[in-house]
Amino acid sequence: MKQRLLVMNGQKIVQNERDGKWTTDKVDKAGVIPPGIYNIHIAAMADKAKKHDGPILHADDMHVFQQVGKTTVKHELKDFARLPEIGNNILIKYQAGLAMVAPSTLSHSRKLSR
Repeated sequence: MKQRLLVMNGQKIVQNERDGKWTTDKVDKAGVIPPGIYNIHIAAMADKAKKHDGPILHADDMHVFQQVGKTTVKHELKDFARLPEIGNNILIKYQAGLAMVAPSTLSHSRKLSR
């Protein structure tokens, strides 16, 4: 089953494809998730040997989805002691197979051009 997130106008819309048509399953507040279309059905499993830094987009019954650069990765929900807050930028690394959550090392500053 294909699943995607639509983030626009302050709303996060979870959609699933059924019979070739996208149907809305859930609508929540987007919080600080950047606007866009996130095709979470093509998310790759997170490599437990690497660090993953970026915003948490969504969580379902089995996975936590995180945007890392221009890609989306999914972490197994069972690897977390506590579900990370949706929308927060965090750094996830693995120790002994468990996901460790730390503050993000990404900076979100904008410079004014003159």
